[in-house]
Amino acid sequence: MKTKNIMIVGVGGQGTLLTSRILGKLMIEAGYDVKLSEVHGMAQRGGSVVTFVRYGEKVYEPIVEEGQADVLIAFEKLEALRYIHFLKKGGAIVINDQQIDPMPVVIGAAEYPQNIMEDISKNHRVYKVNAVDEAKKLGNSKVFNIIVLGVAAQHMEFSKDQWLSVIERTVPAKTVEINKKAFELGYSLA
Repeated sequence: MKTKNIMIVGVGGQGTLLTSRILGKLMIEAGYDVKLSEVHGMAQRGGSVVTFVRYGEKVYEPIVEEGQADVLIAFEKLEALRYIHFLKKGGAIVINDQQIDPMPVVIGAAEYPQNIMEDISKNHRVYKVNAVDEAKKLGNSKVFNIIVLGVAAQHMEFSKDQWLSVIERTVPAKTVEINKKAFELGYSLA
């Protein structure tokens, strides 16, 4: 099997690291060699967080090069725009339709870009989900990242049962059921 490349991008506190742990465990259990790399840019202050997940028969390095991501999972719209150049031609991008203003926008030094979804959709296969609203309907806005992961799971070769099993063993025990519901919801939205 050729090496597959997944990128997860978001803002600090959105669950990119938990999502990468779920992906890594799933792929290891499926028998793949897996490499993970995390890049934190002032994550605790709402800065950009990027996680690379690479898997295949043999993976030699953890970093995904520009134009090589098979799937790009974006928990925030501007982060999707910021990292779209990593997506390969024909790759899938799953975007949570959420706006989190970065510090330059907050202090008035810049404006949040308009029409991000439309601009990205011109050249890429975009799967948009308003995961925060969907998570609120489930009763826990914190599980929005697992909803997004459920949508993205449709673009990877693992079964729903494999995903649910790893989620059950990875998330905190008291949140297992809500996270499984969130994944199932995202999986059904894809």
